[in-house]
Amino acid sequence: MPTDALLARFLHALSELSPLAVWAHGSLAGGDYQEGRSDLDLIAVLPEPPALRTVRRLVTLHRRLRTQPLAAKLHCSYLAPATLDDPERSHPTWAHGRAMRRPVTPVTRRELHAFGRVLHGQAPARLLPPVPDRQLHDFVVQDQRDFWRPAVDKARLWRQDAWVDLGMLTFARATVTLRDGRLVSKRQALGELSALGAPAEVVADIARRRYGNPADPVPAADGRLARRAGLTRAYLGPAIDALVTRYG
Repeated sequence: MPTDALLARFLHALSELSPLAVWAHGSLAGGDYQEGRSDLDLIAVLPEPPALRTVRRLVTLHRRLRTQPLAAKLHCSYLAPATLDDPERSHPTWAHGRAMRRPVTPVTRRELHAFGRVLHGQAPARLLPPVPDRQLHDFVVQDQRDFWRPAVDKARLWRQDAWVDLGMLTFARATVTLRDGRLVSKRQALGELSALGAPAEVVADIARRRYGNPADPVPAADGRLARRAGLTRAYLGPAIDALVTRYG
């Protein structure tokens, strides 16, 4: 399987840096992984915070993987025991084909504790501090209020599949977390959207692209993207406002 081959090659290359642990989160850990569609979301814990020289080695490592199937979907943040505590701290990360810095959020941290998949080394509970319920709650509200709600007003974004999928599914997952205190997969979130009153046409579109047969014909784009964007934004803006008002 291409996923297993890519992970094996990645772990072999990373072994030169003696990682204490490598974990998968997201779909790969949560049982919702769709090969060729889902991202490979990883966390690596190195013995020391990566210095500039180490970051350069990591960039080279990822660039050498580019010829491997699915390599573009492999994302990894690099932490160290000394930098694990702060969920707001940014860490060296390879994602979307480039190096960047970004935090490992309370949602990701809770995922790792709840169902993180150990690819190498120690389990998350041995290294990663637990996530208090209040910290998780506050982050989810803030993410919906400060990132997703302003994004709804940027009409051009919502003609893109990725924004529709992630915006709608993240809202559904946020709702379940705030309402029930639990995390759900994207597949489970898709089921929640209908119960939350999301437009059936948009829900069906997400389901087709994420879980449908890749060989099925793609609907014609003439007018469809604009209509889908309008339906998504008309639903998501008020829905986020109501969620933040209730739980914020």
